[in-house]
Parts: sequence; C-alpha cells; structure tokens
Amino acid sequence: MGRYLAIDHGLKRIGLALSDPMKIIAKPFKTIQYSNLDDFFKTLTVIIEEKEVECIVLGYPIGMKGQETIQTKNVLEFNEKLKLKIKIPIVFQDERLSSLSAEKSLIEQKIKTGFNKSKIDETAAAIFLQQFLDTKRI
Repeated sequence: MGRYLAIDHGLKRIGLALSDPMKIIAKPFKTIQYSNLDDFFKTLTVIIEEKEVECIVLGYPIGMKGQETIQTKNVLEFNEKLKLKIKIPIVFQDERLSSLSAEKSLIEQKIKTGFNKSKIDETAAAIFLQQFLDTKRI
C-alpha cells in the first residue's frame, strides 16, 4: 500500500510531507535546500522508492482571489520538469494560506519560526496534503 508525497515548491527550499500508508494522516517529512534541480530529482527518486510513494500532491499557489501569480508559473514549470523525471501520478492541491497556517501552528507549539523556515515548509506541505486526503475520503 503506497503513500502520497506532498511537495511545497519554493525558490530556496522544498518542503515535503508524507501520508501514512492508509492515506488518512499527513505528517511533515523533511525540507530540502534547493540548489540544483538534478540533485533534487535524485533525492526525490530515492524517497519515492524507499517510502513507496504512489502519487505526488504538488502545492498549487494561487492568489487569494483565485488568480495565478509568479509562483504559480514557477510551480507549473517545475511540474513539467517533474513529469519528465517521475513516472507516478502528480496532482495539484490548492495551497493558499498553508504557510501562514503552518507558521501559526509552530508558534502555538512554541517552536521558533525565525530560523526554522524549513519547518514551515514541511508543515505547510503536511497541511495541504491533509486537506487533499480529507477531500478524497468524502
């Protein structure tokens, strides 16, 4: 039974979250410092194999009014490159407010966010992955 892997794509960091094998609960997994796309894809391939990932849930950043942004275009370009390297399904999930929700959640847990940007990224990925999982069960 495979898992879902969420990707919160940013220009400096990429936050990852994984579902449990039953696809009920999402958990932050790790954040990868983004420097080289080829290195990232190698790391991602290992994660997909080790964690038995069957689907990628890619965060889709859109503005509060539903409009595309510069980051939306970046994610769409990233998705095209990802499809060439990864042979499992990729789906989009609205990620509006996930980073803000992640930061608030970490603050409530008394985790400092100033130097923990990576925690925000992987927690944001877990938030929109959980939203995706919840809609799949309805």
